[in-house]
Amino acid sequence: MTATYAYDEQPATRHPLAPGASPAAIRAALLPTDQAGFDTAYAAALAASRESLDLGELFQTLEHWRRLALLQRDPEGFAAMVRRVAETLSGEPVPDGEPFELTRAKAGM
Repeated sequence: MTATYAYDEQPATRHPLAPGASPAAIRAALLPTDQAGFDTAYAAALAASRESLDLGELFQTLEHWRRLALLQRDPEGFAAMVRRVAETLSGEPVPDGEPFELTRAKAGM
């Protein structure tokens, strides 16, 4: 995959998580439990881009995390979605009181 980059001044009313969002905006919108994962993935993508002189992996990494941040804007809605995915994949209801991170692991999220 090749990457393209374009920069235009963005209007002040542009949503901070619109396509092309800054890494800082993406990280700030993530749940605290995902911020370290973002930091690791971002650093790895930066290093790979520096080596290859190709920004494709960096853009793909940022887009992946931007989409996750969009889902996490509503933490309760995100938790409900994760629960539904875990139940669908396992074919069993998620037990009440199950730790969220365990439910996320079951959902592959």
